[in-house]
Amino acid sequence: MPPVTRGFTGRRRPASRDGQLPPGQHDVGGLWPVLTAEAEPHLREDQVELTVAGLVASPTTWTLAELRALPTSTYAGDIHCVTSWSKLGTRFTGVSLDVLLGAAGPLDEARHVVAESVTGYTTNLPLADVTGSRAWVVWDHEGRPLPPEHGGPLRLLVPHLYFWKSAKWVSRLELTAVDRPGFWERNGYHDRGDPWLEQRYQGDA
Repeated sequence: MPPVTRGFTGRRRPASRDGQLPPGQHDVGGLWPVLTAEAEPHLREDQVELTVAGLVASPTTWTLAELRALPTSTYAGDIHCVTSWSKLGTRFTGVSLDVLLGAAGPLDEARHVVAESVTGYTTNLPLADVTGSRAWVVWDHEGRPLPPEHGGPLRLLVPHLYFWKSAKWVSRLELTAVDRPGFWERNGYHDRGDPWLEQRYQGDA
């Protein structure tokens, strides 16, 4: 069994700060709402690749089979959408971005990451938010293949930020020296998106 990242290992458990949901959020229980900014692609597993490039020593591309052959881990905890729903005590399995970045070798000047989907969707993240066992690419939810409507076969998972940062159908992670806003960030959403600070829109704290 892959290791479980410290978090909550059951279903419907309290959120991780003093047993409270982040401000403005509500628990959807067993539901998982489907929200997306673009048409859902239909990808076979043999069509899935992930590239880590940009400011790295060794740009690297993995197939889904190659990703699955890497050391895997499981996130057990909560996810939060900017539209106000939260799903508590859920589990995803994949590979930590620490493993992928360790292979690619970020250069000293790398400070940010742009995640890109096969659809062209992008979102930007500080490099610090995807390292230190804080982010994964995942292909499994609750012991089953991640369904296409939720980003399968492969999505980014950055659970401590609002879920638009966890790009569905992720295909590329580009390390950059400067912040490059993604799709929703260019349309008024916050650059970082911390649910506990209610960083929903530009201008929020």
